Amino acid sequence: MSARDASGAAALHEHEVKSRISGHGIAVPRGATAASPDAVEGAATGLTPPLVVKAYGPGLLHKSDAGAVRLGLESAAAARAAAAEMLGSLQAQGYVPEGFLVEEQAPPGVEVIVGAVRDPAFGPVLLAGLGGIWTEVLRDTALRLCPITEADARAMLDELRGRAILDGFRGGPPIDRDALVKVLLAVGGEGGFVESLGDRLEEFELNPVICGPSGAIAVDARLLEAAPAPASSAYGNTPSTDFDRLFAPRSVAVVGASTKKPNFGNMFLGFYKAAGFKGRVVAVHPTAPEIDGVPCVPSLAGSGVDYALVAVPAARCPAVVRESAGIPFVQVMSGGFREMGEPALEEELLTAARETGVRLLGPNCMGVYSPAGGQTFLGGEPGRPGRIALVSQSGGLAGEVIKVGERRGLTFSKVATVGNSADVTPAELLRYLADDGETSVIGLYLEDPRDGRGLFDTLRSVRKPVAVLVGGRSGQGRKAAASHTGGMISDARVWPALAAQTGITLVTSQDDLIGALDFLDLHAGRPVPAGPGLLVIGPSGGAGVLAADVFDAAGLDLAPLPDSTRDALRELGLGAGSSLANPLEIPVGPMGRPELVRRAAQVILAQHPYPDVIIHINAQSFFTFGDTADPLLAYTHTIGALQQELRNTRVTLVLRNSECAPPGVEDSVRDVARSAGIPVYRTMEAAAVAVNAGKRSSHGTA
Repeated sequence: MSARDASGAAALHEHEVKSRISGHGIAVPRGATAASPDAVEGAATGLTPPLVVKAYGPGLLHKSDAGAVRLGLESAAAARAAAAEMLGSLQAQGYVPEGFLVEEQAPPGVEVIVGAVRDPAFGPVLLAGLGGIWTEVLRDTALRLCPITEADARAMLDELRGRAILDGFRGGPPIDRDALVKVLLAVGGEGGFVESLGDRLEEFELNPVICGPSGAIAVDARLLEAAPAPASSAYGNTPSTDFDRLFAPRSVAVVGASTKKPNFGNMFLGFYKAAGFKGRVVAVHPTAPEIDGVPCVPSLAGSGVDYALVAVPAARCPAVVRESAGIPFVQVMSGGFREMGEPALEEELLTAARETGVRLLGPNCMGVYSPAGGQTFLGGEPGRPGRIALVSQSGGLAGEVIKVGERRGLTFSKVATVGNSADVTPAELLRYLADDGETSVIGLYLEDPRDGRGLFDTLRSVRKPVAVLVGGRSGQGRKAAASHTGGMISDARVWPALAAQTGITLVTSQDDLIGALDFLDLHAGRPVPAGPGLLVIGPSGGAGVLAADVFDAAGLDLAPLPDSTRDALRELGLGAGSSLANPLEIPVGPMGRPELVRRAAQVILAQHPYPDVIIHINAQSFFTFGDTADPLLAYTHTIGALQQELRNTRVTLVLRNSECAPPGVEDSVRDVARSAGIPVYRTMEAAAVAVNAGKRSSHGTA
């Protein structure tokens, strides 16, 4: 084994790695080692040419770059000569080889890379892709978090853009996919090589694995083992917590309100007063009897509250938390910790929480929102209690999701902002919400989940639909990758892998998060047929064509209308001047017949059980060719009646060009549609994201 590098990672020699992986059932070439070129000839005795000679030693992790590989050697003597020539070349470059590995050369085939890297948050991640030179040229790879299943392994291969090469390209024979799947499982499956390494995994790579019609053989292997990790306060080791009192406290204390200059503490006191909190609220102040009409206590010590919100300068926060013994939950709003380059201060805060036995939310977060429980971090009267929960590492974004969502008719059960997640992590709250009887849909906004492995494990077991918006994780940074595998596994690429394995919906914007939660809230419990099928109905052939493009790009199938429906549709007066296709063009406008859309959908769905129906309306036409909202609302009522009839179909309404409607009309349309269980979107793109969320929640991974 070579010496450890500056990070403490140790690079094993190739023959050592191959010896270890062969014990996991991975085929490797027959070979032997030799300490010098003269010994290579003897080591090669008994091996069948053609042969390969490789040098190993310090600095020779990437042998090809240094010229430390010779291929196609036809005899043991040729192997000795190649080793001697290689030694001279390497010494001239400053390398000092420790020895040579001579092996039988594998027959040609399709070269594949299989590798694993420890992600800072999620732990071991497996990579597979086209190997050899294609690794760097195409970067065509697929990822999964370990451990993988056989279904994961096969899905990884199907995701590759170059998968046709695996199946036999231009007359070439297809590879033995089963053999390659076995390699993937031997590396990243339950009980595989990665699992055997445990915390020692830094980076591992088989590149290439040569795949042929009757097997797969790993001809190169690299392993960096991490230095032993220092003892730390690992996430996920805290006892299970009942968060009921966090979301429905009987009493609340606010630390940081001022008698002289209004600040965040005063703002939160005002929020609780405006929300009509029915429990006891106190402000913490060493001398004042009251602040803004709220009684004061001199310290958190002995205050007897269920929840304390701390809004004082960061440096004072650890001392405040040390006064909190006996309080179940303390939320530190204050920033100025790890996110501002002060990790030691955050560690001190966490230590204070552990010493006093309180559960800490934050720091650098806004608070908790629960209309049913009286919790709020927002001004004004809380919205109606609902079934949507949200865990967010951004307080500001959580506030926007709540306010914009409620404006659109969404209702929330529980919202927690967790900021830096020094103690309570998103994974822990997700476990609680998964069992919460008041929650049926969960949204997450994450930047650095902290306990990524716990999040992954929890998501695999959650039986409620989950939509996730991910912010940039560049603040974590990554160590310079010593292998191709490490270079190609970026933080951002872990999330699609996690989604593929857990069935969650990944969205890319705040608006799409709100839209997905809306759809899931209204439709997730509706039993629908499996499959990507989608029926689109609305006016304007051009809008229909564009809709088809949008939904096709989203992976949704606009299956053709059954031939058996065409006569019935023509009897409704459809098809004159337009084709009877999917998308189906129906004249919808102020002069149209509201029942036409409903009857057409009934005819089609009686013959073909589309799981989803998108009905789009052009609001502009109603107010260009009409002067009242009544026809538009009549259409909406008719569509609502259709949804009430279609228990096994999800109906979604797209109100295009809604800005052309007079003020208040869009709200009225939303109210009518939501009362019938129909979500409303402004664009086809937003509807496509939402429909995909519903399909993933109903039928697992897409």
